[in-house]
Amino acid sequence: MKEVFTMWKYTQMIVLTALSAAIYAAVLIPFKGFVIIPSLTEVRPANVFPFVFGLLFGPAGAWGAAIGNLIGDFFGTLTLGSIGGFVGNFLLGYIPYKLWGAIFYNSKDKEPSINSGKKLAAYIAVVIVSSAACALVISWFADLIRLAPFAALSVIITINNAIAGIVLGPFILLIIYPRIKQWGLLWTEIMRPEDVSPSVSPRLGQLLVWIGAIGGVIVGLIIALGLYNQAMAAAGFGKGTQGGVALAIIMIPFIALVFIGGWMLGGKEQVLAMQE
Repeated sequence: MKEVFTMWKYTQMIVLTALSAAIYAAVLIPFKGFVIIPSLTEVRPANVFPFVFGLLFGPAGAWGAAIGNLIGDFFGTLTLGSIGGFVGNFLLGYIPYKLWGAIFYNSKDKEPSINSGKKLAAYIAVVIVSSAACALVISWFADLIRLAPFAALSVIITINNAIAGIVLGPFILLIIYPRIKQWGLLWTEIMRPEDVSPSVSPRLGQLLVWIGAIGGVIVGLIIALGLYNQAMAAAGFGKGTQGGVALAIIMIPFIALVFIGGWMLGGKEQVLAMQE
């Protein structure tokens, strides 16, 4: 996780953060009228960009996703829940490059491109777990502050993110990856190895991220539907917000697992391999 902070020493990474945020916000804003949940979320094809920018620009893509989403919130969805949105969207860009480096830890080809069936499958897996992690954090926080029920929001956010990432992401990567690499703008070619944390345990880190993200959403749904009588997706908003202390507390360890797992995945090895 060291690179999340050390990246601010690099002018190119700062520029990529601004570029990522600007593109994300620019595509988010026109779709603000296609509302799914008033003041909370809308149809978001722009959600493909955190996955793509995270894989290509690493921590700059993660910060860009968080900042870009916050900018978009100023155009109709800015609430206290935007705090959760900032962290959730950060994870939407952070987890992809972390997991990618771990999945291909022992592979000679670590490039974040979709040039094989294995890489396409890896990309889809990365999108799913990142979508769940984003949904977990945003829905937990929204339920905690009684802005929206966990069961309703978590399902919508997970599906909304995953569809955009899986349908649009591979095509965008196929088109822009060669150019980004040619221009020397991959984060692994910009940052120095000493500014990136080494992996502690790629396998365990991956497992913790999966358990935290997917397990957190599933356990949260079980508690929200059973203990608090919430309902999933749109039906949940008809019942109102019914979160409670038990749900809030039980979700904290799952969120912690996502961050601990991400920290364990490091990234220094990916940087060294790409700079050989």
